[in-house]
Amino acid sequence: MTIKEAQKLVDDWINTTGVRYFNELTNMAILTEEVGEVARIMARKYGEQSFKNSDEGVDLADEMADVLWVLICLANQTGVDLTDALKKNLEKKNIRDSERHRKNKKLQ
Repeated sequence: MTIKEAQKLVDDWINTTGVRYFNELTNMAILTEEVGEVARIMARKYGEQSFKNSDEGVDLADEMADVLWVLICLANQTGVDLTDALKKNLEKKNIRDSERHRKNKKLQ
């Protein structure tokens, strides 16, 4: 599925099953919450924190998909074409960072 298709799929779901979008500020709060859930899993799986009993059954991929879902909602609500935005962002990074990381001694 392309990013454009994902934006359409989410929009279709919101407008049929989901009734309507939450407002942008609510979705921003939800996005922050979902990123926190990803951070919690990462800290426990790859970091030094240990899992709790309440963490049983957590699914990193599902939590990442939740982040993507809400990000797509925000893009749809604000008129952002994520395909175009990502292309422009990659162009910016290619110009700005073309030598930066190669010259970073910390990455050697």
